[in-house]
Amino acid sequence: MFDTPPLAACPLLQDAAFGAALRRCGQHPVMLPGGLMVLHRRICGVPVAMLPRAAPPADLRAQLRAVGLHHVPMILSPETACAVPSALRLRRPRQRLIINLTAGPERHLHPKWRNQWRKALRAGLQVQHTRLPPDPTHPLFEAETAQRQRRGYTGWPAALTAAFAAAAPEQTRLLCARERGKVVAQMLFLRHGDTVTYHIGHISPAGRALCAHNLLLMQACTWFADQGCRQMDMGLLEPANPGLTRFKMRAGAVAEPTGGTWLAWHPLARTGRFG
Repeated sequence: MFDTPPLAACPLLQDAAFGAALRRCGQHPVMLPGGLMVLHRRICGVPVAMLPRAAPPADLRAQLRAVGLHHVPMILSPETACAVPSALRLRRPRQRLIINLTAGPERHLHPKWRNQWRKALRAGLQVQHTRLPPDPTHPLFEAETAQRQRRGYTGWPAALTAAFAAAAPEQTRLLCARERGKVVAQMLFLRHGDTVTYHIGHISPAGRALCAHNLLLMQACTWFADQGCRQMDMGLLEPANPGLTRFKMRAGAVAEPTGGTWLAWHPLARTGRFG
């Protein structure tokens, strides 16, 4: 179990609980000597290593050699902007939406968002905070999967999220809003170090009319701030979904650039750490 992670910077895809969840799902991430986690896949039959959400250390090639992955093509996706010498850029940096929890969750609310939150408060919704049960058949997954199919986006398989909950139940927080006993909105958050990530959610037409997600997000921000978390990751900015982006930014989220996506492979390198 990884129920009490240290409150230090740690990307979700480098968290020990994520590695444990992968192993529960039959995958085998590799730990580098420096402590970073590398995933390995086959793409069109070709073995590929991936270093997710971490800046490549200066001695990355030596660390890869120590675990026998130095000849394998590596895909790097740093969480923040950083130098990635001797690598081929596959994708430009995208924008992550981050809410600062240290200054008080209410401080940067847009007036319209604040009014929606107050509307939800007046609606008398019943809100419940729980850990996520490690059950891939949980109603949240069913509702979110149907929503995902309608809107055409992708995400973690339900089995992986359930495995994360089994490995680190205290790092999960499920907020559920009910009106007259009926669930109208849910939001699931995963904590990793001093950051919490909004993972998945669902809202019914009744919940949307009552601005239930405003209420749940505000409660989550307050609760995690009290637990010592520094920031909330609301995911990548999606230009194709302006309504969702507007909801997040009016809640106080600020866009921060990621490091892009890169391919590092020794035949491509002329100089530098991958040569």
